[in-house]
Amino acid sequence: MVNQVNKSQQGAVYNSPQQKIEQQKSAQSQASGAAAKADVKAASDSVSLTPQARQMRSLQEKAERSSGFDEQKVAELKKAIAAGKYQIDNEKLAKNIAAFEFDVYG
Repeated sequence: MVNQVNKSQQGAVYNSPQQKIEQQKSAQSQASGAAAKADVKAASDSVSLTPQARQMRSLQEKAERSSGFDEQKVAELKKAIAAGKYQIDNEKLAKNIAAFEFDVYG
């Protein structure tokens, strides 16, 4: 009958409350030892970035700081269009469109 009652406690049979306390202390010390080892291992872990990753990070930071387009050039183009001085090179435009379509569609 004692075995049936104590089976719910991972099969351990305790003859006295003192043995139960000692078993619990032993389990706690083992758990704290494992946690201490994990802390030591975690403290010694490190990460190093490759030169490509560092370059990617710097480019990403630069892109985040920029507005995404050249504001001065846009202002100059608007001014030229408004004044009627902006000339379109039809051949260059056609070549660029053809090159773009070739890149996209193969």
